[in-house]
Amino acid sequence: AHELRNPLAPIRNAAHILGRLGLAEPRLVWAQQVIERQVGYLGHLVDDLLDVSRIVRGKIVLDLSALELADVVEQALEIAQPLIEAKGHHLAVHLPEQALRIEGDPVRLAQVLLNLLDNAAKYTPEGGHIELDARQIGAEVEIAVRDDGMGISAELLPRVFGLFQQGERGLDRAQGGLGIGLTVVQRLVQMLGGRVTADSAGPGRGAAFFVHLPLLGAVASGPASAPPLPGRTGAGLRVLVVEDEPDVAQSLRLLLELEGHDVRIALAGNAALELVAEFRPQAVLLDIGLPGMDGYQVARRIRQMPEGEGVLLVAVSGYGDEAARSRAREAGFDHHLVKPVDPQVLFRLLAGAAGQAVALHAT
Repeated sequence: AHELRNPLAPIRNAAHILGRLGLAEPRLVWAQQVIERQVGYLGHLVDDLLDVSRIVRGKIVLDLSALELADVVEQALEIAQPLIEAKGHHLAVHLPEQALRIEGDPVRLAQVLLNLLDNAAKYTPEGGHIELDARQIGAEVEIAVRDDGMGISAELLPRVFGLFQQGERGLDRAQGGLGIGLTVVQRLVQMLGGRVTADSAGPGRGAAFFVHLPLLGAVASGPASAPPLPGRTGAGLRVLVVEDEPDVAQSLRLLLELEGHDVRIALAGNAALELVAEFRPQAVLLDIGLPGMDGYQVARRIRQMPEGEGVLLVAVSGYGDEAARSRAREAGFDHHLVKPVDPQVLFRLLAGAAGQAVALHAT
């Protein structure tokens, strides 16, 4: 996983940089968007393959907390939107006015919805229709994802959540995937205490998937929504990038500089510690698989330094399993991001750190 994710990181960064440069040539814009979409697709395939392996071996550990459904839906839609738009689909989202609260793992539940939306987008011809609806039914919330695409045969329908079933849905599909996305959906929903079902009137007549999860309770209030994505973060930060792969480091540096940040690079742990003392960064983006002193050791050393107090420490790694995340927390990291990192996720973290810095300065 680490070796697959590492080369994806600079490709995604470079594609995002090209998009930010405001290219005037339509063919270049098209090429940039294709690269960014396909990198996201490859990263998604890697995640699904790893998750199937972890599920089979019982290695997935959920990080449960109280969630508002609308926030998770917003997160999934943000990632699914590029593929939906690229295929010219019409997307309709219907959420209830009251905020529906559930207990779940926000990352895994967003992954469930993303896989269903991705499945609908891939198996619906261009210009199709996709709907995502949520409603309360008794003590449960039902989330439905419907499309008017290829549909599912009566023969396949009972086995649609089985591993590697995609081939029977159409071998001519260029983006048919690996046939594991729905398996991941079913297993994760079951781990969250829910169930998922599929329905279709047959080939060419669309499909629908229904996720049922227990409610913590519905609160009568206005619809919940995630905060808007920031463009620029406003206040630039001093950011230290610690990464031994030059392409990853340089592309991340340029990406952050376009956001108004002051960025330095360290290619190894000792150089990073020297720059922390000299540069006094407000945020450190730290790779784990460094030569010599690894990222966990560097993080612990930074937390012991006077200059490390209050620094936003973010692990940026090709390792995404629960053991790696747990070790990151123990080492003092505030966040753990998996390569290739979504630039908007990174920008939000830095925007939050910039806001805290402004507030502290004001006091």
